[in-house]
Amino acid sequence: MSFDITRKDLVEWSSASLVFLSGAMTGHYAAMGMNAIQWTGAAAAVLGSVTIAVAVRIWPPKAEGAKAKVGD
Repeated sequence: MSFDITRKDLVEWSSASLVFLSGAMTGHYAAMGMNAIQWTGAAAAVLGSVTIAVAVRIWPPKAEGAKAKVGD
């Protein structure tokens, strides 16, 4: 039985782990008590990690051999 781990799999699982980690840390520090500035930073961290997770899943793949043109 062979499991081939592709770069896409690694990126998707890493971004999911980032969402879990930022949410877990936010929950931990929320339980300890946070002020408004800390809540703002925690919300930004969670939203940023969710944005990364969504972006790596919907970003179109690069075509093989395609070159980017300036002005496209």
